[in-house]
Amino acid sequence: MTACVTEDAAKPDARPDPTALTIAADGSYAARLAWHESSGKWFPERWTLAGPEPYAVPLPGRRPEEADTRLLPLADGRVLIRRRAADRHALGLLYPTGPGTGELPLGTVEAAELALLPAAPCGSRAYALAPGARSTVLWLVHDGRHSPVPGQARTVPTCVAEIEGHCTGGVWLDRTGRLLALDQELDGRTKTVVVDLERGGEVSPLLQITEESNDRLLLADPDSGLLVLRSDAAGHDRLGWGVLGSALPVRFPECLRLPDAALRPFAVQPGQALAPESSAVAFRIDAVTGTWLGVWRPAERRLRQLPAPRGWLAGTGLWTADGELRLPCVTPSVPCGLARLPASATGARPQAEPPGGLPAETRTGAGATAEGDLVPAGIPDRRPARWVRVPSTPLPATAPTQPPPPPSAVASTAFAQAESVTREPYGVLAHPSPYRPVPLQQAPLQQAPPTAREAR
Repeated sequence: MTACVTEDAAKPDARPDPTALTIAADGSYAARLAWHESSGKWFPERWTLAGPEPYAVPLPGRRPEEADTRLLPLADGRVLIRRRAADRHALGLLYPTGPGTGELPLGTVEAAELALLPAAPCGSRAYALAPGARSTVLWLVHDGRHSPVPGQARTVPTCVAEIEGHCTGGVWLDRTGRLLALDQELDGRTKTVVVDLERGGEVSPLLQITEESNDRLLLADPDSGLLVLRSDAAGHDRLGWGVLGSALPVRFPECLRLPDAALRPFAVQPGQALAPESSAVAFRIDAVTGTWLGVWRPAERRLRQLPAPRGWLAGTGLWTADGELRLPCVTPSVPCGLARLPASATGARPQAEPPGGLPAETRTGAGATAEGDLVPAGIPDRRPARWVRVPSTPLPATAPTQPPPPPSAVASTAFAQAESVTREPYGVLAHPSPYRPVPLQQAPLQQAPPTAREAR
């Protein structure tokens, strides 16, 4: 039995969010649904990001895809696809084969909803959540095999754990793919729990600021242990950060409060081992006036606001270990491109560079900034940290900093002038930028803008 789609749902204005480009765990590939104007059909599209120039490969099937189809790229170049068919979800692996598309079926899951989680850090295993009325089932939908073992039945999809409540999200806490953090809504409150996959799906609490607060984990960096979270413990939603396994409290920086704008973290710089304060985090900033980019490091204590590159698939991107931020873009002249923002424009520190001096309050842990700050109690027996509440000073009633208007006109003009010279003009555009905030303590040395060749 197949699902029926109305005529309006098949039109381009009913398509999924155009930012829905998903990047593989190691940053080598990406995938999205693309709309073919001439045929009026949806088809999967795989991007290759590991080479010197990104390029896209279409993966059309025998039938057009529906707008609610979901894709997950894997590190081996295959793309996991989830198709809805009435009350079932069919899973498969897509891969290019000559002029056509090959597909390896993975089975089906019977559930009202099935949400693919980010691929495990190993890049090959894939999981999905099937929320129900009272509990959520965690499914292993791909076990990493390249092909079925002869004489042995496939073991996926496999039920890994059944978790009480309605679970969403999905953040990996380690590089081995053992610890998976989920947001658990139970009795009207949302907390973050961690599922230990090596202990048979054992569930334990991870994040709880107060009993009445809603606390969600948004991003985690396994290298440094940096955690980015959202909580309403102060009476309204605030963005905060902490360190997994650290004795320092969670902090809620004032620079991450923007009036009439929403901040969504989407990428954290890897390779900053034992230096969470130096890890750069990229934010998508949305307001009624537009969408632009934010970059923040805990040690810097300010939010750099930069114009978005032309055609940015907003909310997607990846960092390199040396601090370069790469943002996928689609324009009429460049259907598959990467805008590159150098470390000199973001303030990110290369992997080999020592973090240097940090603010005194960051080093000592003094001066907690929100009621209900968290202190982890360690990681006994390699299990995830458990958080306990400790008293702290309430937030001062200070007015947040007004964000600058999105420089869309400036960005469009700059890209129109530079696009004929290079396909990656973002480094030229973003450095220097008239919308970068002035440091509160010490102004940086003025640097000459890089050439087009240096920006690449």
